[in-house]
Amino acid sequence: MNPPAGAGAPPASDALWWCVDGSRVLVGEGQRVPTGPTPEGAGLVRDGPVGTLFLGLLGGRECWAADVGRDVGRDAGHDVAIPDGFEFSDLRSLYGTLGERRWALAGRAVQLVEWERTHRYCGRCATATEASPGERARRCPECGLLAFPRLAPAVITLVARDREALLAQGVNFGIPMYSCIAGFVEPGETLEEAVAREVREEVGVEVADIRYQGSQPWPFPHSLMLGFQARWVSGDIRIDPVEIADAAWFAADDLPMIPPGVSIARRLIDGWAAEVSA
Repeated sequence: MNPPAGAGAPPASDALWWCVDGSRVLVGEGQRVPTGPTPEGAGLVRDGPVGTLFLGLLGGRECWAADVGRDVGRDAGHDVAIPDGFEFSDLRSLYGTLGERRWALAGRAVQLVEWERTHRYCGRCATATEASPGERARRCPECGLLAFPRLAPAVITLVARDREALLAQGVNFGIPMYSCIAGFVEPGETLEEAVAREVREEVGVEVADIRYQGSQPWPFPHSLMLGFQARWVSGDIRIDPVEIADAAWFAADDLPMIPPGVSIARRLIDGWAAEVSA
């Protein structure tokens, strides 16, 4: 997506800024972000491999990402000048606190800055790439290879059996939270095949009647979560201990700790619980 006034147009005077350092973004009191034709604070944005990227519009205001990282092509001793009242926060820690639209923009900023950082050179001939006019892509001037921002599709599924849902605790959750079964789509698979395989591999049951429910961008690191509901057909729970710490069937009125409301997992669980209650 190019700036509204065309490629190369400067940011508007009331632009919103998502300043990115690795997986962290700059936020202030009340979860506000820097505003203005440039981010607040002298020396915050330095000349570097990425610079600034247009993200889109929020409430009619332009949104921009600024690369303020110190890791690629920059001296590690530089201290970024952080504006008063602001601090860098990890994207995960902001989950559920920024609001869904702002958090999605923060995730887009992190993903696009990382993509630009890691696609400065052609993967086929190693020539320095350049921005491709009119599209979100990096182009090799030598061999013509186009590199677009990468997305990894993943399926997440609420498995239902009678009036119960199968929820699992991932080994990397860190807290006793249960969620839906999720995993990445493999090359050559349909989404429905990926759902059936992931459920079989992670909890050992077979499913049918796989129905699409919705999607959500998930910037960890660059996924698109595709939500489904499926009906249990056969099999007892047999967890894959590499991926799953525990899994069980739960009634709608006796759920364990589940993900917060901004997540697609929570929307799948709430949607199923509403169906059962009705």
